[in-house]
Amino acid sequence: MSPSRAPSECVEVEPAAIGFMPRILVLTTLPHSRPTTRRFERINGRFSLRLEARRSIGLPYGLYPRLILIYLTTQAVCTKSPEIDLGRTPNDLARRLGLAPISGPRGTSKRLHDQLHRLVSTRFTWQYSKDFRTQESGRGLITSSNPTIELLKTFFQGQPPTWKSELVLSRQFFHEITRSAVPVDLRAIERLKGSPLAIDIYIWLTYRMSYLRRPCLIPWKALDHQFGATYARSRDFHRSFCAHLRVVVGVYPAVRLRQTDTGLLLYPSPPHVQARPDREVRGSSRQIASGRSKAQWVR
Repeated sequence: MSPSRAPSECVEVEPAAIGFMPRILVLTTLPHSRPTTRRFERINGRFSLRLEARRSIGLPYGLYPRLILIYLTTQAVCTKSPEIDLGRTPNDLARRLGLAPISGPRGTSKRLHDQLHRLVSTRFTWQYSKDFRTQESGRGLITSSNPTIELLKTFFQGQPPTWKSELVLSRQFFHEITRSAVPVDLRAIERLKGSPLAIDIYIWLTYRMSYLRRPCLIPWKALDHQFGATYARSRDFHRSFCAHLRVVVGVYPAVRLRQTDTGLLLYPSPPHVQARPDREVRGSSRQIASGRSKAQWVR
């Protein structure tokens, strides 16, 4: 893939409808497909994310938790409040996420409700490790771990859980996402909704380009640890990653990169969402928070 231009059929999405994703879930990501265990880990260099689910509920995976997290983070950043309005029913939340509110045991609302239940019932542990040296003991290791999401005790009640219209983020998670949330273009997310991996790649690329100042080669093995995790063979991950990367470049053609035998070579590029004045973000976000700006989530 040429570092200087994108395929000619690509049409760039203009960043206009701004949303946000937690930085901790950009550097390390959720499962793409249904996990077979109740524990899951992603590693990205010194960063790691460990998920632990209740045996009777299971881990969140796929598209819906990503859309939910973007919605929660956008609301928190925009309203400056950890109290998040989800709507009166799962159908209300589905509409806000740009999903068709289809009822029934296999419908959108049922699956969205299930994934929200998995998401908020999972223990998230985010860890950052940093080497240090002292004269007395030589090399050592500092680690910091923080749980992320904590809910009101009354959020889910009964079996199956009943719907509650409000969710409260933990103090630690609220502080983290309002301090370092990654801006994304909601129209790009809409176009990439067919693939959780494509969404992860898009958000990661626009985040990396916000601070990349010189060419950087990311080894395929490192990308496999960060995005793959469940692929039995590295070549299977490589093939899937490159296929989804082509889709991402279709909505973000300004990104400059090149695939090599050893890894993905990134060149300094403009981030897909430029930084904006705080008052502009607040103004557009009040509409998102109140549900009046559905055009930002729906085609």
